[in-house]
Amino acid sequence: MQNQKTKLGLMARLDHMFTDREFFMRSHGQVRFLTISAKLQKRAALFVGAALGLWLVITLAMMVNQLTVSSERMALAEKEAAVNSSENRVAAYKDSIDDVAEDLGKRQDVLDQMTEKFVGSEMSSESDAPRDADEKTQSDKQLSDNTKKISAAFPEAAQLAELEARQIAFAHRLTRAADKRTAAAEAAIRKFGLNPDKLALASVQNVGGPLIPFFENDKEGLHPTLERLNNALQRMDALEQTLLAIPSAMPADVMMMSSNYGYRRDPITGGGAMHSGIDFKGPHGQPILAAANGIVSHSGWKSGYGKTVEITHGNGLMTRYAHLSRLNVTTGQKVTQGLQVGAMGSTGRSTGTHLHFEVRLDGRAINPRPFLETNTDVLKVKANARQRAISSAQSGASRGQK
Repeated sequence: MQNQKTKLGLMARLDHMFTDREFFMRSHGQVRFLTISAKLQKRAALFVGAALGLWLVITLAMMVNQLTVSSERMALAEKEAAVNSSENRVAAYKDSIDDVAEDLGKRQDVLDQMTEKFVGSEMSSESDAPRDADEKTQSDKQLSDNTKKISAAFPEAAQLAELEARQIAFAHRLTRAADKRTAAAEAAIRKFGLNPDKLALASVQNVGGPLIPFFENDKEGLHPTLERLNNALQRMDALEQTLLAIPSAMPADVMMMSSNYGYRRDPITGGGAMHSGIDFKGPHGQPILAAANGIVSHSGWKSGYGKTVEITHGNGLMTRYAHLSRLNVTTGQKVTQGLQVGAMGSTGRSTGTHLHFEVRLDGRAINPRPFLETNTDVLKVKANARQRAISSAQSGASRGQK
């Protein structure tokens, strides 16, 4: 009974909050009345509440994910410090120098695999570049102390200790180089108005395959220094691949924009309408180019758009090229940035020859201008990412031919 009274009281308060409201507007001597019903107000409030709740859930999930990642990184750093400590390494050499030598050989194989997969020749030379004295980290000094202690305790293992120190120092330099490139890619993605954490998370969620460990008989898993390097390279690769998939090249070699993104007066009906892209005016048959690498998800007629090409770039990004006079690609075809996908025309709902260009994120149209007006710094980061991908692919191909 008490619950029913509470429920009735709550409904009464809601009815009092949401009542029919009337507004009047005076224009040119005429008075017009606008009525907003209580039912419409409740629906609007429900929609806003649901949208706010969804936003809070997504924000909370991202915060939990970031805290989890941070705690995992701290735990890995502590494990790495313990494994690389002088006491631990001296004990390892004392147990068996032969086992240490075998372990170092395996570790070198892992470094070679990581370098081939993620780096190629470009970042490898970058990580080997000489550094300033103040760039030396505490871990570098610890490595030097460890080498001296091991060499003093086991003179016959001095060369092994030096090799181990060089391996770990190289892994540390490569990790720092990867972190530096990751930060540059994150900053570049943000300048497009996109969230790098969300895009990077999406790029690694839909993955799978058999578990193939680096070491067949390894019971303890990957060495923490190499694990930290692997994590840094994985995140760098995910963000740079995401950056390369962001459309930033002009879709046509014309600079005249006849209509911008946003609300405008419809050229056919004359009424107000939302324009979901940018129109480029140019000559009939002007080549239309892919704005980024991707896969053609649609090539054909699309109601209102006429002859249309749609390219999926990954991470929810898609570009649309409409009103074409000719289609140069087919559905399912892989395309690279700058490849001609069609020719400018006036098919579909159009009043003249032009290209209608759209950028969509998760199915929702967004303003293409930030993607086409990127500054030189962003383009440089993107060019470096493309060069690394090419270098890594060439390194893998040449190794496969041997």
